[in-house]
This record gives sequence, structure tokens and C-alpha cells, in this order.
Amino acid sequence: MNPIEILKAKIDQANLWHKEITLNRNEYLKVMGSTNTNLYYIQSGSLRIFIEDEYQEHTIRLGYQNNFIAALDSFITNQPSDLYIQAIKKCELQVLTKKAFNQFIQQDTEHLLLWQKMTEYLIYQQLEREIDILTHSPKERYRRVLARSPQLFQEIPSKYIASYLRMTPETLSRIKKS
Repeated sequence: MNPIEILKAKIDQANLWHKEITLNRNEYLKVMGSTNTNLYYIQSGSLRIFIEDEYQEHTIRLGYQNNFIAALDSFITNQPSDLYIQAIKKCELQVLTKKAFNQFIQQDTEHLLLWQKMTEYLIYQQLEREIDILTHSPKERYRRVLARSPQLFQEIPSKYIASYLRMTPETLSRIKKS
């Protein structure tokens, strides 16, 4: 079992879920300027985390079935953030409040170590992505993300993958064809 499955099973066992929610396609879970400190488990569907500048949207994270997702900056700081979280496909989510989660990880060293392992992996993923964006060609970025996350290409529309990889949808289409 991977750390995500283990954490999910332990939260299920402790009956900590606050509620379940459904988001329709294109519906927002979080908008810019809001504070959202919940942790979400994606039972079905897919979401994207993005920011906007005056010219375009920049996808910085993608989430799909059997993964956790959160506005991590807001989760950590309890402050509003510039992030948006939007459903790409209809989603079924389980909601865990930060308060319940913090009590859960503080009550058992095993829980805390599991969260630490997941956090380390998240940091590692972000570092790999930054290195890819800064140092690799679009074709190499595509190849590397395909090797790391093949499920991404089955769950997420190409326009969001292109934004995540910092390329145009047309460039991604050409790369996929070659």
C-alpha cells in the first residue's frame, strides 16, 4: 500500500470525514482571495489548481481519483491565497477539516510520520516539476511527466496538461504526434 492509501484507510477507520461534496464540471472548490484549510480526498473526477495573471491561467497542480488535494498555501498559513481549485470533471470529494486532521496526526507518531512522508513526496514532486520547467525542452518535459504520471493523460484534458507543462496546446499536440 502506498502512503496515500494508508492515510486514507486510517482516516476512514477513525471516521474523521466532515462531509462529502459533489462538484460539477467547471465548478470551483476555491477561488482567488479565499481561505480554504480543508483537505480533500478525490473519490472520483479530476481537479486543477491554478493561478491567473493578466494574460492567462497557469495550472500548477492536477488532482484525480484516489488522491488528496488542498490549497496547500492556505492550509499551512490559514490565510487567503491566490489559488483557484476547479473541477475539470464532475467530482465526488470527501472533506477533512484541518482541525480534525491536526488532531489525528498529533495523536499517533505513526500518523505524523505518514504525513511527513507524504509531504516530503509532494515537495520532491514540485522540485522535479520546477527543474523540468526550467531546464528541459517541451518534448523532454512531456516525456518525463508521461513516465512519472501516465494516468494524467487518461484523466486530464490536453489543454490543462499543456498549461501544467508550460506549453501551448498546439505544442503538446505536435509532441504527442511525433
